[in-house]
Amino acid sequence: MRKLRLIALSCVPFWLAACATQGPPASVSAPPAAQWQAPLPHQGTLTDLSQWWQQHKDPLLVALIEAAQAASPSVASARSRIELSRATRVTAGAALLPSLDASLSATRSRAQMAGAATPPAITTTAEAHLQASWELDLFGGRQAARDAAQARFEGAQAQWHDARVSVAAEVANQYYSLRTCHQLLTVARADALSRAETARLSDLSAQAGFTAPATAALARASAAEGNSLATQQRARCDLDIKALVALTAWTEPDLREKMAVPVATPAQEAPISIASVPAQALAQRPDVFNAEREVHAASADVGHAQVQRYPHLSLSGSVGSSRIRSRGVTQDFSTWSFGPLTLAIPLFDGGAHAAELQASRARYEEAVAQYRGTVRQAVREVEEALVNLDSTGSRQDDARVAAENYRASFTGTEARYKSGLASLVELEDARRTRLAAETSLLLLQRERLTAWVALYRAVGGGWDRSAPVAAHDEALGTSATPAALPQ
Repeated sequence: MRKLRLIALSCVPFWLAACATQGPPASVSAPPAAQWQAPLPHQGTLTDLSQWWQQHKDPLLVALIEAAQAASPSVASARSRIELSRATRVTAGAALLPSLDASLSATRSRAQMAGAATPPAITTTAEAHLQASWELDLFGGRQAARDAAQARFEGAQAQWHDARVSVAAEVANQYYSLRTCHQLLTVARADALSRAETARLSDLSAQAGFTAPATAALARASAAEGNSLATQQRARCDLDIKALVALTAWTEPDLREKMAVPVATPAQEAPISIASVPAQALAQRPDVFNAEREVHAASADVGHAQVQRYPHLSLSGSVGSSRIRSRGVTQDFSTWSFGPLTLAIPLFDGGAHAAELQASRARYEEAVAQYRGTVRQAVREVEEALVNLDSTGSRQDDARVAAENYRASFTGTEARYKSGLASLVELEDARRTRLAAETSLLLLQRERLTAWVALYRAVGGGWDRSAPVAAHDEALGTSATPAALPQ
């Protein structure tokens, strides 16, 4: 008993030292600007991102996103990382508790003395033991390891959501690209037919002697150019189809069949609610949250590495029962032991613990730099999306007016050409200008939809950091359910 008191008294200085042992700050500041520099696209209407894709009134887009999220290897990897971090967290928590092992054994032996007249003695021995051990967390090292595991578990859930948002944005951009490609193909085919008709009329006129052969040659060249542009545009659409097939794991014939059905309503511009204060908007970013959690985990790792240089106190004990039966006599024995109470003091390790502490501090500094860089990148992405939205919105009316008037100009020039009041060169110039204006209008519409998708992704895709565990557990059961994440 006296020895136990001496050991306990010898540990008092270490307990006091534990109170002074602290890692670097678990949270660091990276404040963004007080307000956005680009105009916000509220337009008096705000919406929740949790149902943002449904507001586009395009069921095919929602189905494509669900299929892509279910088939995405990045989402599957993120889900695996969640389970891995969950197991690591359980392991780290178990290290704080005592361990208990049970063992059972049975032995049967035969013994006979040399030259003895008595029959041999057959002995049966049965034993049962419980062995307990516990390493006391004197300086909080194991608690620090558990805190690091918990932080990485929370960060893994945020990464899983970020992977789903990234896949949704990629599919939406590819889908809009394909829809726009089909519209451009329709324009290119109509233009090719118009050029072919002009070439046919020019050939008839040249054969009758009313048009110079050079003019007919120019018309045929224009018709060939129109066919080439239409063929090139069709190839681009085929490439977009194959990209969607790879993303969604749908069969190409099935996807082509669904894409052939016209959309009942054109793509809607579903508005996005974005906080006027950048710090509030960035709080909804899963990658920023993950970087913040990594700083917390790295800080705990430093504390854990510090504790490895201090003494370790462990305690063990056992309880056992034995039964021995020999020559018809049975004997029962019960044993118990408390100890040893072991104090292990690191004396020399070749600098291994000091090197690990230095490495953990370096990883902490890296995590801090990554966190601040992630915050800056998040601000940049939101600002760029806002600028693109404002720019495309300002250009829409001008592009529409330009397309309408260039179309009217071409119609008038074509009528003058058929009446002999305009040359073929004038007609082709008007045609090219009209085609460029119509193409620019369609591309601008796609650019604006892409800017909305970029803003959706930049503000976190509807992630709620206040309840990451519930969102994760629900979505794991229904990986393709729109309610689990914004789709």
